[in-house]
Amino acid sequence: MKEILSGNEAFARGAYEAGCLVASAYPGTPSTEILENVINYKEINASWAPNEKVALEVAIGASFGGARALACMKHVGVNVAADPLFTASYTGVKGGLVLVAADDPEMHSSQDEQDSRNYARFAKVPMLEPADSQECLAFTRLAFELSEQFDTPVMLRSCTRISHGKSLVELGERVSGLPAPKLVKDAPKLVMLPGNARVRHPMVEERTVKLSEYGDSAAINRMELHSSEIGVICAGVTYQYVREALPDASVLKLGMVWPLPAKLIQEFASKVAQLFVVEELDPFIEDQVKAMGIACQGKELTTLCGELSPGRIQAAFDKAGIIKVAASEAIAIEPVPPRPPNMCPGCPHRGVFYQLNRANAYVTGDIGCYTLGFMPPLNAMDTCVCMGASISMASGMVRALPPEEQKRVVAVIGDSTFLHTGINSLMEMAWNKAPATVIILDNRITAMTGRQENPASGFTLSGDETSMVNIPELCRVLGIKHVRVVDPYDLDATRLAIEEEMNRPEPSVIITNRPCCLIKGADRFEKGKVLEVDQGKCTGCKACLRIGCPAIEWKPNPDGNKGKAFIDPQLCTGCTVCQQLCKFNAIGGRK
Repeated sequence: MKEILSGNEAFARGAYEAGCLVASAYPGTPSTEILENVINYKEINASWAPNEKVALEVAIGASFGGARALACMKHVGVNVAADPLFTASYTGVKGGLVLVAADDPEMHSSQDEQDSRNYARFAKVPMLEPADSQECLAFTRLAFELSEQFDTPVMLRSCTRISHGKSLVELGERVSGLPAPKLVKDAPKLVMLPGNARVRHPMVEERTVKLSEYGDSAAINRMELHSSEIGVICAGVTYQYVREALPDASVLKLGMVWPLPAKLIQEFASKVAQLFVVEELDPFIEDQVKAMGIACQGKELTTLCGELSPGRIQAAFDKAGIIKVAASEAIAIEPVPPRPPNMCPGCPHRGVFYQLNRANAYVTGDIGCYTLGFMPPLNAMDTCVCMGASISMASGMVRALPPEEQKRVVAVIGDSTFLHTGINSLMEMAWNKAPATVIILDNRITAMTGRQENPASGFTLSGDETSMVNIPELCRVLGIKHVRVVDPYDLDATRLAIEEEMNRPEPSVIITNRPCCLIKGADRFEKGKVLEVDQGKCTGCKACLRIGCPAIEWKPNPDGNKGKAFIDPQLCTGCTVCQQLCKFNAIGGRK
């Protein structure tokens, strides 16, 4: 049976067919949909974790119990999960253990574009990189087999184009006959005290050599011989680009990008006059090929930054004089029209940032929808580094500033991000009495990545009701004495809360209590009465435009005089924030 699947759907299917029993993840684009599809296979116990470190540890625990287990995350999530990953490389596995890391070249939805292949080499675990959805499925199955064969966690590298692109996939049956999970004590292997770790390290190094030898003859690494003049080493999505841009070139397609198959690379190099490496982001393969003493070119032609494409590769080889491309045969490189992101109509974060701007706050920001608070017209975010850092940075910042400047520092963080890595930061702030204000934007969901549940939402991945973290009480338990909850749709109450807490010479927390306007379930978000502008009362003062709501349009008068505001009834959620800004009572409920 064949179906058209995205890469993420195929990863999920591959885990199912491989006999995976446990899967855990933290949502993050472009990896999110893997677990959202895994949950459709009832044979797999799938759940969201508070962060990526916990997700990998859940999978490691399942593996130690004898089950095949999967963890999924985006590239920056691997940073969070690195601690258990590096030690799991030493312990090895019981049941197969697979980690999917989805990179984001071009930073479509990320704060950096790090190359996860470096983690595989650093942690000394093998990494496979599929080039289409069929390989996403097949490589996932293979990854579990290699994990058990070589006693190692195995990483799968995806990227935005692979995860979200769709292609034809042939489905298979779920494997049967795997050993039943059970507890087996094996402390020398699984307890990584220094004495045990010293014994395991040589095994890890020997394993890397064996994996490289395996790669020399593995079917996932293959030579496609055409022209003897030009040979290209590539992997993953760049393989698809190279085949389109350089159809006559010979290609060494690598399915395993760490460790590299040294003998196979040497053999391929001997068959072509000029050798090139085409890869996105770092010269990961190129540097190793050169270290083997093999002459090649790579980043002299293609960029270190952003995505490649067939057009960009063809243009690079043409510009270098390696190929000649007629104008009629050139692959078009079309610029993508800019589409600036914006908070949704009715977003509960909008009023908070409006008041932070008016208060001249210095806002240490975090990762989430609310990061858009830095954009005009709100202009109310000054830093953003990583998840949970807003609170830690505010805590450090106030220690370096005089009292009057300390008052201006406000950390802003979302509910899911607070539970991800903000809790420890707030604990540190309270413990060390750092006099900064923290605003937790509790919209009851992990909104940025597609409205996934989190420990404060009250629901699991499967939609079952569960315990709900009480964020105000948690803040008090962590040592914050001054905790207040405000309605972010009430601009005056929000302004008052921000002003009072900014002037408080000790740590304090403000928590907003409106749900995301796109939250799943009508019982969790109640839409207000749709608003409209009374054109007779509107003076064209543009006060309502200061919040940047997409539902509010500006229509200039044909005569060149002042225009007037108009509210799109299809977009308005009735939050009333714009109504509170209008001093002429021109905005009211739609009749």
